[in-house]
Amino acid sequence: MDQSVCNGISYKETGYFSQLVLDFLAEHPQIRSFYTHSPLKPDVEALIRAKKAHPQQRDVLVKALEQQYAGLDLDPALRRNISLLEQPDTFTICTAHQPNIFTGYLYFAYKVLQTVKMAEAWKEQYPQYNFVPVYYMGSEDNDLDELGSVYLKDQTLSWNTTQQGAVGRMRPEGLDNLIDRLQELLGYGEHAAALIQLLRKAYLEHDNIQEATLYLVNALFGRYGVVVLIPDSPLFKELYIPVMKEELWHQTSHKLVGDTIEKLSKHYKVQANPREINLFYLSDNARDRIVKEEDHWKVLNTSITFTAAALEQELQQHPERFSPNVILRGLLQETILPNIAFIGGGGEIAYWLELQALFTHFRVPYPMLVLRNSFLLVDAVSSRWLGKLGLCVKDLFGNVDELVNRYVMQHTNADLVLKREYDTMEQFFDALEEKARSIDVTLVATVAAERNRAMKSIGKLEHKFLRAEKKKFAWQTDEIRQLRSRLFPAGSLQERKENFMPWYIHEGPKLFDRILANMEPLTDELKIIYEV
Repeated sequence: MDQSVCNGISYKETGYFSQLVLDFLAEHPQIRSFYTHSPLKPDVEALIRAKKAHPQQRDVLVKALEQQYAGLDLDPALRRNISLLEQPDTFTICTAHQPNIFTGYLYFAYKVLQTVKMAEAWKEQYPQYNFVPVYYMGSEDNDLDELGSVYLKDQTLSWNTTQQGAVGRMRPEGLDNLIDRLQELLGYGEHAAALIQLLRKAYLEHDNIQEATLYLVNALFGRYGVVVLIPDSPLFKELYIPVMKEELWHQTSHKLVGDTIEKLSKHYKVQANPREINLFYLSDNARDRIVKEEDHWKVLNTSITFTAAALEQELQQHPERFSPNVILRGLLQETILPNIAFIGGGGEIAYWLELQALFTHFRVPYPMLVLRNSFLLVDAVSSRWLGKLGLCVKDLFGNVDELVNRYVMQHTNADLVLKREYDTMEQFFDALEEKARSIDVTLVATVAAERNRAMKSIGKLEHKFLRAEKKKFAWQTDEIRQLRSRLFPAGSLQERKENFMPWYIHEGPKLFDRILANMEPLTDELKIIYEV
C-alpha cells in the first residue's frame, strides 16, 4: 500500500480514545451542555469578548513572570511575549502539565507546540490581537511515582528520592546518576552531547525541580516565545484569596461540581471527584489536605489546626501556603491568565467538563477546551519495513494477531477459508435433518448435535491450516510484530510512553520544527509523521 495515503487516522479508528472524548469532539447532545465553546469550530471573537469583560491583573502577571525569569537568557520572541501580556488586546493559549523529570512523555512537547501553532494561526486570522503561548506548570503536584520516572529504550528509569510534598519544590539530588544512565542508554547522536549537557545544567545547577523544568523548557521552546508560568508564587495566590476563602468557609465547589458529576456520570466515567475542601496546605516538605472539623480546620497528617480567625490571618499573610487540587487548579489558571483556550489530553478534558458551573459561580470566563494533538513518529527503518511488507501505518492499529492473520490470508496462494466446505457440510446436515424428521422427530436433536460437532471440527482444521501457513510467512509475521512493538511500545500509543530524547539526539531542535510543521491545532485525527 502507498504510504503517502497514511498521513492520519481518525481518533475513533485508533481505538485508543474514550467515548467521552469522541462525543466531545462530535458535540454530541448528551455532552454538549457541559462546555461552552465548540472544540473544532470556535467563535474566537466571542472568546475574546468574554475575557475582555473579566478584570485582569496583567501588571501582577508580568511582575511575577519577570521575577520568575530573573537571571535566565531570554529569546527575543519570549521577551516580547512577556511584555505583550501587559496589553489589553493580548490573550493567551495555555496548556498545563506537571514538571515530569526530563519532560516525561512525548505528548508534553506536542501540547507545548500546539499552543505555539494556535497562537500563530489565530494571529494570522485576527491580526488586531496578540496571542501568547503559555505552559502552566503543575509544580505543586505530589505524585512522585508519576513525575519521577521516564521510559527510555524499553526501560523505565526512576528517580530514587525520599523527599515528599510538592515535586516542584523537591531538590534535584541524585539526578546526576540518572542522567549518567540516560547518557548510556541514548548512545551516539549528533546532538546527544549537547542534550546531556543541557540536562546537567538544568537539573544539577538549580535548587529545585520547578526551576530546573523552567530552565529546560525555556531552552527547548523559548525560541517559539513560549511563556512558562509557575503558579507556586505569593503574587499569583494573592489573586486567588477570594476563591480559597469561600472554599474554606463554605465548600462551594463540592456541591457545584458534585451536581455536575451526577449528571455527567449517567453517560461517562467520572475523572475527578471533589472533596469537601479542595485545597491542600503546602510546605517545603509536605502537601496535606485541609479538612473542617466543627468550628476549626485541621491539616491532615500534621498537628496544625486553625480557628476561623487564625485561618483568615494565615490566608491573608501566606496565600502561597494554600494549594488547589485538580478541582480548583483550572480556576486559578484562568484567574491568573488572560486565557481563551486550554489545550489538554483526554483525561484533562474529562475533568474540565465537570467545572463549568464552578466558573459560572465565580464569574470567571470558561475557556475553549481543545484536545491536544496526537502523533505517531515513524522512523526511517520502520518506513522501510512497511514498504517491504506492503503495509500502511494504519494497519498497525488494532489487534496484532488479527493483522497477522489478515496478512497471511491476503498473501497466501492456499485457500485457507473453508467456506465451500462449510456450505457443503450445511447442505449435508440439512438433508440428514429432513430425513430424520420423516423417520422420527426426536432424531432431529441428534442430527443437530452431530452438525455442531462437525462444524467445530472444520473450524479446528481451518485454524490448523492457517497456523501451518503462517510458518511459510515467518519473517513477515515476525517483522509485523516487531513493527507493532517498535511503534506502539508496551501496546500503548507511542506518545503516552516514550520521551522526546531518542529522537532529539539525532535531529536536535529541528525535531520540534518538524512536529510544528505537521500540526493542525483543531482536528479529530491522529497525525502520522515520517522521518525525512
